[in-house]
Amino acid sequence: MSLPSYSLAISPCPNDTYIFEALLHGRSPASFEPQPYMADVEALNEAAREGRFVITKLSLAAAAHVLDKYVLLNAGAALGRNCGPLVVSRGALTAEECRSARIALPGRMTTANLLLSLTGLFAGPRDDMIFHQVMPAVEEGRAALGVIIHEGRFTYAERGLSLVLDLGQWWEETVRMPLPLGVIAVRRDIGAKAVLQVEEAVRRSLLYARAHPEAGRAFIRAHAREMDEGVMASHIATFVNDFSLELGEEGRQAVKVLLRAAAKESGRRLPPLPVFAGKKSRQGDILA
Repeated sequence: MSLPSYSLAISPCPNDTYIFEALLHGRSPASFEPQPYMADVEALNEAAREGRFVITKLSLAAAAHVLDKYVLLNAGAALGRNCGPLVVSRGALTAEECRSARIALPGRMTTANLLLSLTGLFAGPRDDMIFHQVMPAVEEGRAALGVIIHEGRFTYAERGLSLVLDLGQWWEETVRMPLPLGVIAVRRDIGAKAVLQVEEAVRRSLLYARAHPEAGRAFIRAHAREMDEGVMASHIATFVNDFSLELGEEGRQAVKVLLRAAAKESGRRLPPLPVFAGKKSRQGDILA
């Protein structure tokens, strides 16, 4: 009997390729055949609005727009502390200058953009671009500020850029919770049992990666963007942690708080559906 085939969309960033390498290459067991697709996370955010992929990485901010189609897994997330987006500039700017400055963004539906809005500190025009274009836009003066994600947090200083605000630190100090950046979502239409099987497959893939760190190194490096070994290792250590194995109560609570904030910011009403896989009976899981 053949296994069902599910499209699986992730970003090429090391945290995603690290988690999913074993699943994509048959090193860990799964009840389905993954059909991989890779793209920048903002492209995945947009595709999720159409329900294009069965399994997909999402910015947490974008998840608020697609919960009618998708349920969130308790495994595979990028959530933690000291891992948030950074606002950077080419030179020193006053708070007033920052308020009206043009900002380069890694996408309107990213958690980075949501956090920027939640601070209430930045009211200038925002230019969308792929994440790796943000720092060049600031360096070349096309934007006074840039919001950097992924490996940018490890390389901005050597490129002569200065930190204006750590959005993750702002969130942690304001909300007193870890920051949910990205999650893995699965289409509801495959059924609750199949969703839980996908969650278990993601968790097994990550466990394999932890037990066999060299197995996926070539795959991770092949998709990493101009990243040396040290930066690649720092990237994985920062964005893959115990929350990636299991959100737990603390992780789920952090996700729900940010989902509510995203819905309020966009004026969107969350659907009366369970947010997380396998959590139908859990009190407070339906946010509407």
